[in-house]
Amino acid sequence: MITLTVDNLTPGMIVASPIVTKRGQTISKPGEKLTPQLIAKLSFYKIDVVTVEGQASAPVDTDAVAAKQKPVEDKPEPQNKKAEPEKTEPPKPAEKPKEESRVSDQITYSQRLKQSSHFQKFQSDYALNIANLKEHFNSIIAGGNADCCTDLLEQCEALFKSKTTLELFDMLANMRNLEDPIYSHSLNVGLIARCIGKWLHLSKPDLNTLTLAGLLHDIGKTQIPEEILNKPGKYTDEEFATMKTHPLLGKKILNGKGFDSRILAATLQHHERSDGSGYPRGLMEDEIDDFAAIIAIADVYDAMTSARAHRDPLCSFQVINQFEKDGLNKYHTKYVLTFLEHMANTYNNSRIMLNTAKTGRVVYINKSDLSRPVIQLDSGDIINLSDNKHKDLYIKSIL
Repeated sequence: MITLTVDNLTPGMIVASPIVTKRGQTISKPGEKLTPQLIAKLSFYKIDVVTVEGQASAPVDTDAVAAKQKPVEDKPEPQNKKAEPEKTEPPKPAEKPKEESRVSDQITYSQRLKQSSHFQKFQSDYALNIANLKEHFNSIIAGGNADCCTDLLEQCEALFKSKTTLELFDMLANMRNLEDPIYSHSLNVGLIARCIGKWLHLSKPDLNTLTLAGLLHDIGKTQIPEEILNKPGKYTDEEFATMKTHPLLGKKILNGKGFDSRILAATLQHHERSDGSGYPRGLMEDEIDDFAAIIAIADVYDAMTSARAHRDPLCSFQVINQFEKDGLNKYHTKYVLTFLEHMANTYNNSRIMLNTAKTGRVVYINKSDLSRPVIQLDSGDIINLSDNKHKDLYIKSIL
């Protein structure tokens, strides 16, 4: 193994030790091949040195395969008849590897996706969008007006068009980043809001306005002190009070610069809730702008499916379950129902893992219980998660 500075890394090298940011987030695991995008990401997050195996991993794999083949070729050696019972033993342990191979498939799916050319192209385009978004935030804060956002919207629209809905959410699930609480989240919300807008059959101009509202909704967070914004633990009451000022700060930044009134409303109201429990003004459903209500749903979905210091990211079905529990009171009924139904149907026929580690496939979405569909396990058994007898089971991850 060799430890190199990031400047000396080249694509194709194999990571030998976990690459971890200063805040403890793992951004690359051992065995992952370095790509130009990943190397750029290391520089972005100020990783100084990386331990790699270089090109030595290929021959090791070849030798390992050859070593495994030798015992098979040595079958003619049964000098004792005691060797025969040994041949009958493999079937018992053979069943365990089958289950383990499924778990292995689940663990490495994300890695396989990240190694695909489609993901690497998306990752590259995504990084360009992030850089562009940051540049536009700075320009607007410095006094730029709405006219400067044309290319920002065009780039985001191109990223959106490059994938189907399922592909888009799959890609976003693998782009989660604790180190960037503003820009990646804002891009994700813009993309998710555009999905919701399409499901609601909005016109093209309205889709563009909604997308821009999602991209800019958290611009006020740029004015929050970094020690609060990046705090890994729970906020104190004073810190939370400061954090809750970001909608007002965002509205102040955008005001008077030619932005659509619905973008201003989304910036100010995306933390308002239909039951009056939100902030900064405690508005009720009929007082909340429609675009702000849509951005609120996209904002919460992205937050819940992202990793946090105190929890792992939730899978889409877990988020749907949370929305079903209290979302119908807190979010605009029409918009949240449209979102939940389409999200659940997006993952119909997807492979999943239950909280028991059993794996299977979604075969039917229960419209009255969207987070608890009918599952066909790999064993062939059919389980309807909405049945009372299966109340302790739930979908833990989408594979």
